[in-house]
Amino acid sequence: MTQRAKIDTDGPEPPGPEPHGRGSHGPATRQDGPAIDAGAELDPVHPMKPPEPAGRHTGLTSAEVAEHIARGEVNDVPVRSSRSASEIVRANVFTRFNAIIGVLWVIMFFVAPFQDTLFGFVIIANTGIGIIQELRAKKTLDGLAVIGEAKPTVRRDGTAAEISTSEIVLGDLIELGPGDKVVVDGVVAEADSLEIDESLLTGEADPVLKRPGDQVMSGSFVVVGGGAFQATKVGRDAYAAQLAEEASRFTLVDSELRNGISTILKYVTWMMVPTALGLIISQLVVKQNDFKNSIARTVGGIVPMIPEGLVLLTSVAFAIGVIRLGRMKVLVQELPAIEGLARVNVVCLDKTGTLTEGGMDVSELRPLGGADETYVRRVLGAIGASDQRPNASLQAIIDAYRGDRGEWPVASALPFSSVRKYSGAAFTEPDGESRWLLGAPDVLLAEGDPALEEIDHLNRQGLRVLLLTRTTAALDSPDAAAGAEPAALVVLEQRLRPDAAGTLAYFAEQDVAAKVISGDNAVSVGAVAAKLGLSGAEHTVDARRLPEGREEMAGAVESGSVFGRVTPQQKRDMVGALQSRGHTVAMTGDGVNDVLALKDADIGVSMGSGSEATRAVAQIVLLNNSFATLPSVVAEGRRVIGNITRVATLFLTKTVYSVLLAILVACFQVEYPFLPRHLTLLSTLTIGIPAFFLALAPNRERAQPHFVRRVMRYAIPSGVIAGSATFITYMVARNYYGGTAETLSAETSAATLTLFLISMWVLAIVARPYTWWRVGLVISMGAAFLVVLAVPALQHFFALKLVGTVLPWTAVGIAVVAAAALEFCWRLVGRKIPA
Repeated sequence: MTQRAKIDTDGPEPPGPEPHGRGSHGPATRQDGPAIDAGAELDPVHPMKPPEPAGRHTGLTSAEVAEHIARGEVNDVPVRSSRSASEIVRANVFTRFNAIIGVLWVIMFFVAPFQDTLFGFVIIANTGIGIIQELRAKKTLDGLAVIGEAKPTVRRDGTAAEISTSEIVLGDLIELGPGDKVVVDGVVAEADSLEIDESLLTGEADPVLKRPGDQVMSGSFVVVGGGAFQATKVGRDAYAAQLAEEASRFTLVDSELRNGISTILKYVTWMMVPTALGLIISQLVVKQNDFKNSIARTVGGIVPMIPEGLVLLTSVAFAIGVIRLGRMKVLVQELPAIEGLARVNVVCLDKTGTLTEGGMDVSELRPLGGADETYVRRVLGAIGASDQRPNASLQAIIDAYRGDRGEWPVASALPFSSVRKYSGAAFTEPDGESRWLLGAPDVLLAEGDPALEEIDHLNRQGLRVLLLTRTTAALDSPDAAAGAEPAALVVLEQRLRPDAAGTLAYFAEQDVAAKVISGDNAVSVGAVAAKLGLSGAEHTVDARRLPEGREEMAGAVESGSVFGRVTPQQKRDMVGALQSRGHTVAMTGDGVNDVLALKDADIGVSMGSGSEATRAVAQIVLLNNSFATLPSVVAEGRRVIGNITRVATLFLTKTVYSVLLAILVACFQVEYPFLPRHLTLLSTLTIGIPAFFLALAPNRERAQPHFVRRVMRYAIPSGVIAGSATFITYMVARNYYGGTAETLSAETSAATLTLFLISMWVLAIVARPYTWWRVGLVISMGAAFLVVLAVPALQHFFALKLVGTVLPWTAVGIAVVAAAALEFCWRLVGRKIPA
């Protein structure tokens, strides 16, 4: 039976979907086995007519599609790129700490002046900002998801057309080609050497040959050949429907940063409950002061223990990161991928589609063994015309020999395989059948063949060389290449991406090791890498000579930079070997042979024009197909993590000194020194406003692990110093002013001055290294506090008035000593805030 010739000559890089859709130019498949019968693998609940027994199937008619839609048999899985608006609101509003603050806020409305309720309005504003920013991020992600959505080709009324995945109905005939993902469960109706990789479902890496009547599962993808299958399960009934929905959902989980913050908040809760109880008892029971005033000061002691703004700023920083990347056409399918890429110290790059552009040009044809060049051109033209989905290298051959092709029927075909490194076709010519293989010369030729020296010389120039050979063996024979007669060398010139060299230089500057892992000839890959200035390109490694053991392979991969003739399984093994050495690995790719490695890498990055399978497993999709966008993604992740680490110190310093002050007040049985208005003012000027600007500032330092330890080892000592110094000032002021109800305002003002100055010093440390705007930020916050102290109306509003000169200067002196202690602690701990 006549079959479609599937010649993939782009080395190991199977072609991805065409950018403008296949339409009626999808894989011209032929049925190569019996048609499925009426009962074969059909859904017993929703029976349908089986495919036509022979010939090209026409698919459902428009009337049948309408019937299925009317019965609700539609692939209606709500694949989303983000949380719904209601989920965003609930996640930002209904939090544990918002509930605590909300209760305290209501209480304060009944017992205190308006200015003591300001903390509640701040929380409302913060929550509103978080909701707005995440809704903006949702809008960005949803728009990008539509752009990057897979569009399966469905045949209806005999015509093939691309439709949205959600428009597929039960019984639809869906065409398949290399790189296409199986989007619903079904039964094969047509198969042309169809091999499907089910590793994402079963874990088995070997592709499975499918024939008409065989079942295909959603979540698998085509490696070789083409065909069509009839949908038997759609929507939530499909095997991988829920998996696909989760994989495409905007998420804030599985992040070291967010997990670290959750851990901190858990410990804060444990500390806060007994401390707050002790504070309540000391203020309301033991002291037996004015009830309303005691309530106000108790609330003033509890509220600052809660680092509520830390969670908000983390969400805002991530959301703004999504928006910024979205403007650069980067789809973040899993939000923690921004954070993960910032931690990467090894990036594995596929050459084709990453360092080189998709297009190629035939620069030379060299007949071998006295072969007639005119005849060779006809063969190459026939091979090109036989493939409905040519990749870059075959497209170059089509463009070069379009007018020379031989008009011969295709007798049989051997699709390209990443393992074989070649493909083949047989034609029925007037003189009989001719069989041809086209692929990698170093695979098709015996070792030591004289032609390899000439090929090696071409490869060293960065040229890509394909060998056309004639064979007498069956195309699918394991020894088809043995004894094949070389006919010609096809020399292709690859187009380097103009931005590739700059991107590799960026990674070198950022101490991120770049590894080029390609299935192409090792010498050719090395030449391309050398042209782009990659360090170590002169020592290219042929992956066929890599050791098989994990530890030995890890050593070889660590020391090398460029690897050629890498099989898909080897790519996966190399990623695992690097991870076993403690490396955080990112993998880029666009072909089907990259899927396994993309799935196993810490961060998978796919090109937007890549196959549906690579886009499905990648956490980040570069919709503009620009490798140069990757540094921006890395920079965004570093900005988020570095800045959240920075501002977390401010929030947790406040938590530590608030808890310490409450403990000291309970132990010494004195009035709590602050009203809520005092700490609202301090938090706004020393934490809230500065943290917002610092969280969004540029940051290029690679993220470091152990977030909780890194933050707490400075926040705890700085909080202890701030709380101790403030309490000392407060006790000195009580002794100086008399410690009566009438002098409490003066005592509070002195303690507030000390705490503000120490908090400002913490801010000054966190803001390092200084830039003009950071210096301006610190100075402006200090100036704002001076305005409060200088303007009578603000003095009255915030209940702050410094009495005399002795105690205010004493408060300043204590703050200076505390600042010196902070500096000493800074150097002793050796913690450096990311720049």
